[in-house]
Amino acid sequence: MNISLQEKFAQQYHKNAEAIYFTPGRVNLIGEHIDYNGGLVMPCAISLGTWVAIAPNNDGQFRFKSLNFDIETVVTSNTINEKNGSTWTNYPIGVINEFIKDGKDINGLDFLFYGNIPIGSGLSSSASIEIATAYALNTYYNLGYDKLALVKIAKRVENDFIGLNSGIMDQFAVTFGEKDKAIVLDCETLKYKMIDVDLGNYVLAIINTNKPRELADSKYNERVAECQIALKQLNKEITLNYLCELNAEKFALHSHLISDETILNRATHVIKENDRVHLAAKALNGGDLATFGRLMYASHESLHTLYEVSGKELDTVVDFCSGYEHVIGARMTGAGFGGCAIALLEKGYEEDFAKHLTGYYLERIGYSAAIYISEIGGGPSIL
Repeated sequence: MNISLQEKFAQQYHKNAEAIYFTPGRVNLIGEHIDYNGGLVMPCAISLGTWVAIAPNNDGQFRFKSLNFDIETVVTSNTINEKNGSTWTNYPIGVINEFIKDGKDINGLDFLFYGNIPIGSGLSSSASIEIATAYALNTYYNLGYDKLALVKIAKRVENDFIGLNSGIMDQFAVTFGEKDKAIVLDCETLKYKMIDVDLGNYVLAIINTNKPRELADSKYNERVAECQIALKQLNKEITLNYLCELNAEKFALHSHLISDETILNRATHVIKENDRVHLAAKALNGGDLATFGRLMYASHESLHTLYEVSGKELDTVVDFCSGYEHVIGARMTGAGFGGCAIALLEKGYEEDFAKHLTGYYLERIGYSAAIYISEIGGGPSIL
């Protein structure tokens, strides 16, 4: 961190912070748009994230300040169950509200947040803030929640307090992330295993298209509905709860049941993408980054052609990567229609990559992309 949060805390609150905590953001390495189809996702924690410094106060108030935003919010135990407009402070407010509803005695704290995750980029800044708050409270007050309990608390905040019908992957990934490991997660059962990811001579480049993602929610719901149609048509002949119960080979035997080409494309992506997650886990376990890189490109092509959730901005980034000799794999990550792409970039070429990608993207899109270099990081920690 290039700033001293302790110094900033003292400037803001005229006292020292008693503790400082960190929680990462996340990317999904492969396995896109299959979590709601019973498939596996493969997220990992990244080295970008959220820091929070805390200290008690004698006023019985919760004060929230951030080095990223000018807004300062003050709430009391009586108003902690109310949303504060549409500001970022709803994430920590919602977490504290959940702890108090659960009977925990939390009263009077000053918070100072700082994050280096670009907002709205699809790298889970909201989950990072939620878990940073939950982890800080759990650790500071020694409340005894395990990691999965914190994940479920943060998901309730997202779904019930914020009002976003999102899944559990983001909170799970930032909480359970381990350095140089990816998580192969079944979002339905929450069964998971850790996969070693030895990037060797490569780093993870994260490319933010800087395109607003306003389309994502409506198109996301549209894709969910299309997958349900495919499932219903397949169930005329076989019994399935989820599309990902089929592999590509079995799907080929029954795909004739889906008459609409668009619906067939959606189902084909889902089933083949789930197969790619299994192949990716096998490749990473064997240290085969070249195969993993090819699977990343195949994933993006499927998301572009069959699932139609990419878009000009993400395609431009991946097109550049495919022609840049020091990248061995790239794909969009997240819901699509903007947000970020990721690439496996050879070490030593970070500046050259950023320079040439920036020019290529600006010429075709008309505004700049932002490039971040990350390692695969660990989960929440106290500093």
